[in-house]
Amino acid sequence: MSGKLQVGVIGPTGYSGFELLKILFRHPQVKSPVLFVRERAESGPRNLSDVYPQISGNGAHSLEPFSWPKAETAGIDLLFLATPHEFSREFVPEAIARGVRIIDLSGAWRLKAAENRAAYGFKDEAAGAKFDGEAVYGLPELNSDNLVNAQLVANPGCYPTSIILALAPFMQAGCVDKEAGVICDSKSGVSGAGKTPTQQTHFVEVADNFRAYNPVTHRHRGEILEQLDLEADELVFTPHLLPIPRGMFSTIYVYLKKKMTAAQVEDRLRTFYSGSPFVRVFAPPRLPELAYSLHTNNCDIGFALAPDGQRLTLFSCIDNLVKGAAGQAVQNMNVMYGWCEKEGLS
Repeated sequence: MSGKLQVGVIGPTGYSGFELLKILFRHPQVKSPVLFVRERAESGPRNLSDVYPQISGNGAHSLEPFSWPKAETAGIDLLFLATPHEFSREFVPEAIARGVRIIDLSGAWRLKAAENRAAYGFKDEAAGAKFDGEAVYGLPELNSDNLVNAQLVANPGCYPTSIILALAPFMQAGCVDKEAGVICDSKSGVSGAGKTPTQQTHFVEVADNFRAYNPVTHRHRGEILEQLDLEADELVFTPHLLPIPRGMFSTIYVYLKKKMTAAQVEDRLRTFYSGSPFVRVFAPPRLPELAYSLHTNNCDIGFALAPDGQRLTLFSCIDNLVKGAAGQAVQNMNVMYGWCEKEGLS
């Protein structure tokens, strides 16, 4: 397209929304984003610096309650939704009818199967049925061809991003014995729970602690099942909360149908992701670590293969706010508009 893209962001005050803005502010193909809040109380913030004082003195970044007349006046081409999924379910149908492209960072449109969407408790399933089918799952390494013409992109969840990218090379090749089970043991920093505080994310509860949560009912479970073509009884997925601000580490255990060598495992990963600038493969004895992927859009994947050649452990690290949210959203935008995937991200 000619000229710079005018984007808008609804919900820029959360952790993912602010991370998104930091990327968009430096993106060479994008005009300064227009910032919207869903609604504003009389005492609500008027400027982004009211919420994030660290950007004070860096120009005005006013926060306006969203309205379609304001969006039309601003000439918005693409809207990023960093909003709760309930808002997205109500908002997107009208946005699509108006011809605006959407990248949604919530879980509103990620799932195709009704039994998986049930975890979100959407109130009006019938109203969103059309868009559930049309939304493109925005994992660029696996779905870039479908992103180019997409009007609605469902940005993946952070846990599924780390797990799906590690497993996809082996699942798509039919290497994994699914009947033997796929075990995903994942840990996230506290920012993955969002900005609204709860008792479970209070400093006193998190510091010097480590715990599992929602081991059977986590909302991201459905994404893993659908994107990897797994049955419910073939997956064990247990998320954990780390006492750190950000970062995600997934350890995944599978049993291979046929023996492989470490060289073959490495070659499978490197070949599969040969055209993917944000996937980095670590060969034994070196393994990924959280520190390597923090504040980047990289997914770092490593592995360990048992002496029997069939018990494979995969290790996957991402920054949950970047590759797990905002960075991936910008990567999706880059693919949608035909730009270099790394634009604004490196």
